[in-house]
Order: sequence, then structure tokens, then C-alpha cells
Amino acid sequence: MSESKSTTVKEICSRFDNEKTRMMDVVRAVQEQFGCVSDEAIDLISQALLCPRVEVESTVSFYAFLSKTPKGEIVIRLCNDIIDRLNGSEVVAETLSHELGIGFGETTPDGEITLEYAPCIGMCDQSPAALVNNVVVTDLSIDKVRLMVKVLKETADPQRLVSRLGDGNNAHPLIKAMVRNNIQKKGEVIFAFGDFKPNDGLKKALAMSPVEVINEIKTARLRGRGGAGFPTGMKWEFARSANGDEKYIICNADEGEPGTFKDRVILTELADRVFEGMTIAGYAIGAEKGILYLRGEYAYLQPFLLDILNQRRENNLLGSEIMGKTGFDFDIRIQLGAGAYVCGEESALISSCEGLRGDPKNRPPFPAQKGYLQNPTSVNNVETFCCVVSILDKGAGWFAESGSKGSAGTKLLSVSGDCQSPGVYEVPFGTTVRSFLKTIGAADAKAVQVGGPSGQMISEQDFDRSICYDDLATGGAIMVFGPQRNVLEIVDYFMEFFIDESCGHCTPCRVGNVLLKQYLGNIISGKGEPADLDKMKELGETVKAASRCGLGQTAPNPILTTLKNFRSDYEFLVKEAKDGLKPTFDLQAETVEAKVIIGR
Repeated sequence: MSESKSTTVKEICSRFDNEKTRMMDVVRAVQEQFGCVSDEAIDLISQALLCPRVEVESTVSFYAFLSKTPKGEIVIRLCNDIIDRLNGSEVVAETLSHELGIGFGETTPDGEITLEYAPCIGMCDQSPAALVNNVVVTDLSIDKVRLMVKVLKETADPQRLVSRLGDGNNAHPLIKAMVRNNIQKKGEVIFAFGDFKPNDGLKKALAMSPVEVINEIKTARLRGRGGAGFPTGMKWEFARSANGDEKYIICNADEGEPGTFKDRVILTELADRVFEGMTIAGYAIGAEKGILYLRGEYAYLQPFLLDILNQRRENNLLGSEIMGKTGFDFDIRIQLGAGAYVCGEESALISSCEGLRGDPKNRPPFPAQKGYLQNPTSVNNVETFCCVVSILDKGAGWFAESGSKGSAGTKLLSVSGDCQSPGVYEVPFGTTVRSFLKTIGAADAKAVQVGGPSGQMISEQDFDRSICYDDLATGGAIMVFGPQRNVLEIVDYFMEFFIDESCGHCTPCRVGNVLLKQYLGNIISGKGEPADLDKMKELGETVKAASRCGLGQTAPNPILTTLKNFRSDYEFLVKEAKDGLKPTFDLQAETVEAKVIIGR
């Protein structure tokens, strides 16, 4: 590495105070500057951050957006989740490859453009879509791809691809994105635009004691909106009572679950409310520092979010003695991810915030006991923090009036797939799937995936069930599949996704899901037998029980839930063994070598 490049790497490390915990920011900045994080750069980072070289290299090798080998000045990441595929991404991929003269995973001979796939970029409601560096390009078609490549070759400026600006803050000077919010139905908790007064919730919280704030959240029966549904007030209570000189609030904005994009809309239109909720949480548990973990695919929102944070500091809503409250100091920084679905799991997210690989951690201890840097930490979802603000503003009783018995309030749902009106909906908990399908224009749905790939796929016989934590729990994704869709092909994609996104730490997840996909592949190709169905069920349940984190514990769900709800689709394809030979046994192929030996 040249002296000037070495100096640049050292300057990048210095920009982040040579802090080991800021390694993610350091390696992202080096990647952006040089198109890779080379061995020489890894050596320099290791020296500057005073950490073992292997930690830097393992971090670089873990995240999809980072690379030890050079990528182009422009990286096109085409989303290939199931919704994009059903909406034509394969044709878009073929056109991109033809126009650029390269395959996926390759870079043009001039080193300018790299072409890659991305598992989900949070744009299922306007697919097919792609990220071009940090610029989002939506609603792609053959003609748009040809124009896109032409513009990039002529200008080398991805921002030139934004032919129109989206609605709301998508048109803000610090965003300038063609993304649409697609807010289809507004409710009273999250999208309460009319009578909502910014920072009234925080003002009321600071007039109470921290314990009273926690009790208000508990009285409201608020459960986390990230999917698990753990009671928020209880989580805060655990963190407040835990031993530790420093405590932290982390906002999980890493919505990598395919089919989920409601947090994207909240961060675009209600970021101030998210930060207000984080500040209330900081006051409640006794934290002075907060981190918003923003998925790398949403990097286009970072300048806008940083500006809002600066405005809050200027208005005494962050920093020292917030709103004049003696002894209450709290501030927030943004941590960008770099393309890793597993970082949506809270312990893996914490690892990433610490500058490490996004490896899940063993529990116990739980983050509320020992989280970020071994300190008590409360990790909550973007939507949860918005709910907190509404509860403190309007009262626990008001919030608890809506929803179902075990799930108070409303839920934001990200809707995509075979329906007339994809987008974001705020509905009361307890809403039935059937009534919701009428609302979104999908009365003829064959299957509904509730909760993304890690959730469950239900058939028409379950459409009268309710969307709530006590029945059909979901972090927010609702994928709709019409009567023309092949359920097992969708399941096959989901298993491919989980195999690719596994951190690879534990054998049940790393190996078990590969075996499940092999069984599924045999069935789809007509080589399965009835006994395979029971073997898949047993294997899937083993993977769920033996995996240590949420990814492995939910990865078999696509197979397990469809074996239950769409068993006839499997049974139609399996065959009984004939003459004692398995359907997978190919007599001709197995005797080729023998025929060559004997000359037949």
C-alpha cells in the first residue's frame, strides 16, 4: 500500500478516535474510499485500534457489503427476495448482465461497476428494486435497466438515476430518493399526525420519576414490535435494576426480514419521534448513551437522521440536562450495518455495535443484564419507541383500549405480493387475516406468509385467525401469494435465504437447513418419497430446538408450517419406492463406470 493510502487509512481510524468499538465505521469508510479493505489496510486498522488482526479480518469477511478484494466504484445490488422474483427481477437480472457484459459477482473489465445480488433491501412494495451504491432505484423494468446502465457509464453518478422524488421526506434535500412511503392506512398510535405534538411525551416523562415511567409502559401493556413481543416495561425494569455503572439504549433498525419495510417509513417520516422514544427510554433505565443501529441498505437515510439528531441537540432535546432536567444527560449515535440479516437478532446486533462480527451471543446473560460492552442494555424496535411516545403523551389507558386481550395497541404491517394495494398499514391487534385481505385487495389469496420467512405460511382455512401475539405473531411482514403461485418454490427460496444468512456458528443451523433444502429439492424434482415428509418434520424440529439464536430457531419454519398447512402440495409430488429402489436412485448413472470398464 502506498504511503498516501496508508495515511488515509490512519486518518479514517483517527476520525473514529481509534476506538475498537467503532471498527464497523472504520472498515465501512475504508471500503468506500478504496473499494475494498485489503490485507495492508487490515494490518493498519489492527495497529491503530489496538486489536488482534484476526478480529479485523473476521469482521471484514462477515458482512456482505465489505470485501478484501476490490469492487467497482459503483456497486449494483439487485434485490432477489421472493417478492422481487415474482415481480420480474430475473428478467431485470438478465438485462443487467447483458448490458454490462458481466455476470453476478463480477466487475466490468474497466473496474468501474460490480454486479451483485442482495437478499432484501426493504423495497418489496415497489419491486423489482436495486441499490446502486447508496441510491435506491425502484420499479425496475428492461427499459429502465438499459437507461440505468447508460447513465452510469456516461456519468458514473448513481444519483443521476433518481428520475423523480418520492413523497414526504423522501424528497427532503438530505434524502432525495425515488422511494415511495406507500402509507395505505393510518392509525392513532404511530401515524397520529393530527393531534401529535412533538416532545410532549418526553416533557411528561421528565415530570415523572423513572420508575413511574416504567410503570406507565407496563400499565399500557406495550409489547415489543420487533416480533418476539416481550413486554417493554419489564425489559426496561430489568435493565434499570441491573448492576452497572453505564447503561445503554439501542434501537434495532435492522429490518432485514424479507417482506418488511415499515421501519423504513417510520425513519423517513417519524424519525424525530423515534429519537424522542429512545430518550424517554434512556431516562427510564438510567442510560446516558443510545445507539440507533441502521441497516446498511438504509444508508441513504443517514444524513437526514444525523441532521435531526443535531437539531435535537440544538434544542436541548439531547445532550446535557435535557429540557432543564438536572442530572439527565443522554445522547444518540448512529451505527451503520453492512449487510447481515442475522444482525436483526439483538445479541448479534450488539456484537456488531461493538465492532465485531455479527455473531449471536449465548444467553443468559441477557442484554438487560450484560449487553453492549457487558453493560445493562435495552434493545427495542423502531416501532416500539414510537408507541412509547404515544403512551407517555396520551396515557396508558388510552393505548390499552385498542387491540386484543394479550396485545394492546396497533401494529404496522408491511404488505407485499399478490394484492392490489401493497404498502404500510396500521391496524388494531386482533384484526383477522380474512378482513385484512379484503382491505388490501387480495380476497383470492392462496397463501399468506405472516412474519416473513421466519414466520408461518397459512392457508385459507386459517384466514379467520387474528393478527396478534397470542395467535399470529408478526414483526410486520405480510406476504400474499395468489392461486397461481407454487408454494414449494417459495419455500425453497426461503430455505436458500436462511442458508445464506446463517452465521455458521452452530451445526444444527449450518448443516440441518442444508439437509432440509436437499430433501425439499428432491421432492420438487419428483425424487422424494412419502417417508421424507416425516424425516423433514423431525429434522426441522431438531434444528429449532438445538440452534442457539433466533435465526436457527425459526429457519425451519417455512418447511414446518407448510408441511402442516399445505401438506397436499408435498404429497402430490412424492412417490413410493419401486422394486426396492428409492426415487432418487438413478440406475443408469450408477452403472456408467461399470459399463466403461467392460466396454458396454
